[in-house]
Amino acid sequence: MTESFVIGRRFRGPEDSGNGGYTAGMVARFLGGNAEVTLRRPPPLERPLTVTRNGEQVLVHDGADLVAEGAPVLLDLAVPDPPTADQAADSSRSYAGFGRHFFPGCFACGPERDPGDGLRIFPGRVPGRELVAAPGRADPSLPAEAGFLATEIVWAFLDCPGAWAMERDQEERPVVLGRMAARLLVPIPVGADCVAVGWPLGREGRKLFSGTAVYGPGGALHGFGRQTWIVLG
Repeated sequence: MTESFVIGRRFRGPEDSGNGGYTAGMVARFLGGNAEVTLRRPPPLERPLTVTRNGEQVLVHDGADLVAEGAPVLLDLAVPDPPTADQAADSSRSYAGFGRHFFPGCFACGPERDPGDGLRIFPGRVPGRELVAAPGRADPSLPAEAGFLATEIVWAFLDCPGAWAMERDQEERPVVLGRMAARLLVPIPVGADCVAVGWPLGREGRKLFSGTAVYGPGGALHGFGRQTWIVLG
């Protein structure tokens, strides 16, 4: 039987394509949740994407076009200590995306999304640390399984903080997700209040590298990720 999935318009990043973290998380579902996913082209919205398997690898096509590929990976990454919920809320007030945002309707970090519709994760700089942080909430309207957020939503939580951690290196140009690996540790209960963070890992030309993590109440680590971002233009 042919496998497939559809990226609904709710889960867009740019106006006409899927949020990178959400899309990568959908691919990761076919790999057990822990994976590395490479996006080869903007993921289209509202049409079936075909999933095929090549050994342990998963390939996602839009017709003849390769959209994404993924493989199981157990990510190992040093993760910083979390800020408090109050520190994350204070940092979020300085979110650079309030003043300039290339994709203001982004499911994860778009300020134009209504509460309960988008994740509204607005990462701002934590004073004295190479870290951005923002509060987030596992809204009951989000896709869930047995009372816990679906894999693709956790990947979306782990996505955009990585871009904003590298905001100073973007040179007034948009960035898009090129590759993401994530490791999910503890499921996030629906309704839980979380803290999402991102930190820089370096740059090579037009490629920016960052790490991300999402914490629950009391600083419990739910998962972490590593991204490669591509500077456009």
